[in-house]
Amino acid sequence: MSYLIKPKQYRAILDLQQTEMGIKQIKTFFQRNLSSELRLRRVTAPLFVLKGMGINDDLNGIERPVSFPIKDIGDERAEIVHSLAKWKRLTLADYHISEDFGIYTDMNAIRADEELGNLHSLYVDQWDWEMVMSPDKRNIAFLKDIVKRIYASLLRTEYLVYELFPEIKPILPCNITFIHSEELLQKYPDLTEKERENKIAEEYGAVFIIGIGGNLSNGEPHDGRAPDYDDWTTPTEDGHRGLNGDLIVWNPVLGRAMELSSMGIRVNKEVLLEQLKISGQESRKELFFHKRLLSGELPQSIGGGIGQSRLCMFYLRKGHIGEIQASIWPDKMRVEAENLGMCLI
Repeated sequence: MSYLIKPKQYRAILDLQQTEMGIKQIKTFFQRNLSSELRLRRVTAPLFVLKGMGINDDLNGIERPVSFPIKDIGDERAEIVHSLAKWKRLTLADYHISEDFGIYTDMNAIRADEELGNLHSLYVDQWDWEMVMSPDKRNIAFLKDIVKRIYASLLRTEYLVYELFPEIKPILPCNITFIHSEELLQKYPDLTEKERENKIAEEYGAVFIIGIGGNLSNGEPHDGRAPDYDDWTTPTEDGHRGLNGDLIVWNPVLGRAMELSSMGIRVNKEVLLEQLKISGQESRKELFFHKRLLSGELPQSIGGGIGQSRLCMFYLRKGHIGEIQASIWPDKMRVEAENLGMCLI
């Protein structure tokens, strides 16, 4: 069900033309910084993939992909991608990308089952990136190093926005805070996962929550994660599990936490088998992607996605993602948003 957050006394700082200029500058500057920081080369990505190959991202496992028949291939069905988590790893292998280098791409997706609101749209645009890594770097220290490098790009981009629009003051802290989802649960045991995110994001400004997908001590995961890309089961030296996480910032306009990126060290053969078993999806071993991974054809990698519209929304202090991107919204939401001063494109 759609839901509109109604910030008090909302005022768009930028008009439509300034907003479009800001979007262009942010996207150009950030992707150049990300590419340089992680040594990524740009590649062209698909909008759709064939159904039944195990390539499309299953997200939480319940979202239905948009699909259609292909006349010239005997009406075989294609699916609009949800994300490119597994496609990127296949591409690293097919392009013979060297260790410590990687790829990024502009990913455009349709998620028809999204609950529409200020932060969620039917249309998803993000920078999907993936980097080849040495298997001996499968540890928290390496994950944190990559997060810090991405965060450095976020800080530089925030200052660019301030130079373009001095009325938008930088608010990100100089350093990002790391916390495991189990530690967060223990810190706020009586709150839901989203309430815990709000508390920690408001306290620190920018946090990376480690360990997304595996069950915590309360028997529930902090959030859902598919079993065949991120590693959410490997034990770490601090006694917790998981080599993945979400990068979250405090959004002062909406007064709540805002996820900008989901990323992690990817599964190897052993972890894939374990996570498929835990999730009851062992039949996936026969799919194209999974066979290539299990046969040792795919490199060890780390990767993730960074929301383009969300990033622009945060930097430009917009109250609704529809002020950044063109999409479809319920009529009631459009009217309510307009009454609040949010001009949905």
